[in-house]
Amino acid sequence: MTKLLRTTWERLRTNASNPIVRKNVALLMTGKLLGLALVLTAMWVILPTVVHATVHGAPTMTPEINAVNTVWVLVAAFLVFGMQVGFVMLEAGFARSRESVNILVEGIADTCICGILFWAWGFAFMFEPGTPFIGTQGFFLMGLPSTYLSTGVPLLAFWVFQFAFADTASTITSGAMIGRCGFWGDILYSIGVTGFIYPIIGHWAWGPDGWLVGLNFHDFAGSTVVHSIGGAISLAGAIALGPRLGRIFKRDGGGPPAPHDLIIGAVGGLILWFGWYGFNPGSTLSALDAVGIGRVAFNTTLAACSGGLVALFYSYARTKKWDLGLTVNGFLGGLVAITCPCYWVDPIGAFFIGAIAALVVIWSIDVLEYLRIDDPIGAVPVHLACGIWGTLSLGLFASGAYGLPTPTGADTSSVVTGLFYGGGATQLLDQAIGSGAVVAATMVVSLVLMFALKYVGVLRVSKAGEIEGLDLHEHGAVAYPEYALMGLTPSLVGPNGHVPASEEHELAEAVSVGED
Repeated sequence: MTKLLRTTWERLRTNASNPIVRKNVALLMTGKLLGLALVLTAMWVILPTVVHATVHGAPTMTPEINAVNTVWVLVAAFLVFGMQVGFVMLEAGFARSRESVNILVEGIADTCICGILFWAWGFAFMFEPGTPFIGTQGFFLMGLPSTYLSTGVPLLAFWVFQFAFADTASTITSGAMIGRCGFWGDILYSIGVTGFIYPIIGHWAWGPDGWLVGLNFHDFAGSTVVHSIGGAISLAGAIALGPRLGRIFKRDGGGPPAPHDLIIGAVGGLILWFGWYGFNPGSTLSALDAVGIGRVAFNTTLAACSGGLVALFYSYARTKKWDLGLTVNGFLGGLVAITCPCYWVDPIGAFFIGAIAALVVIWSIDVLEYLRIDDPIGAVPVHLACGIWGTLSLGLFASGAYGLPTPTGADTSSVVTGLFYGGGATQLLDQAIGSGAVVAATMVVSLVLMFALKYVGVLRVSKAGEIEGLDLHEHGAVAYPEYALMGLTPSLVGPNGHVPASEEHELAEAVSVGED
């Protein structure tokens, strides 16, 4: 017996020191735990819900369906979903050509994963009652009323609208991780984001009994819930991954690689702007609040315009060049910032919120560059930094003229007033507490998730795979086969460990070989 125990112990110790065995065991246990969680969820929640519905007969009365509001919410949902086209075009255009296919596949996979998980438990975690921190009923949308709360909007229509929001948060995450994230890592962190992080933390601010709701925290369309959460996860991913091979930062005498197609990137940004007209006005959930919808759409437009112009002229003042990339990120920063306060501010407030957001974007890019954090698309400056600014701006610029939207129009019995309009610092403090809590919690959980994936070896592709390019290495296809680069690319690792950052270098070598 002693010999058997000793032999078993030696085998365990030998296997524990083998990184391949540790990786395989970790993946196996993760899969088993996920499967067990699904089974237990079905046994504990779904089946009792079905039995309860059968025993107790017909469900309780629910508000009458409002057809006009339903159509409005669905049209807005389709606009928000169309932002996925903008995201993949923006990311692909601003990235290098050899990772374009990878960006497209990630965007599609993230959307599909989000749809399944948000149906299974994400929606229940986020929008159903339970505790101040998480919803505890309505898994797989079972046992729920036919309309969502008092909105008059059918539950399934409301789900489609919120699914598009959840998908946006997931897609934001990939922007800072482009060029070196393995596809298995993308799948696993997407499960973590859309299945757990986004809906659970989002419940705090948007759930019917979320603890931030009781604090009088406001986030109309998601500067915090969507953009700050997505941006914080992006930052955690960029930190865990580290910079791309060959990425030399400005303080070291380098700079970011040039975008491979600014046309695609800029068009993607404009598509996102168009989709924001579903994102913000659609969050009224009511077509009957005509004045509110018009005000939200106007404020959204003005903030984007001021953000784009400030970024354009500020970039010229710094470099004497009219920078397209910074201009696009400038108006996107304005859109992110106005997303929280768009219902409660007047035109003057919207103008300054967008203008300041552009400066926030540019200064945040400088900070990341100084800290040597590689964010190829600018996801962290646009979504995290401007999401925080937009959330705080409500406490400064809320005009004191508007209350909360309702299914039949605006409720002005209680209005939201910011510091600059005589409301004192109370709302600003509530906004700061809500934003700080959400960002801090998201960062902690996301860092644990990303470093766990890094530990088991699935977060980042191999060095050889990154040099080959994610399109070929992960997907076996390239976006631009006419480049005829494949098979001509030499080893790009120099004696100092750096790799040339732009594909213009590779293209020049290929052309040179062809001419020879």
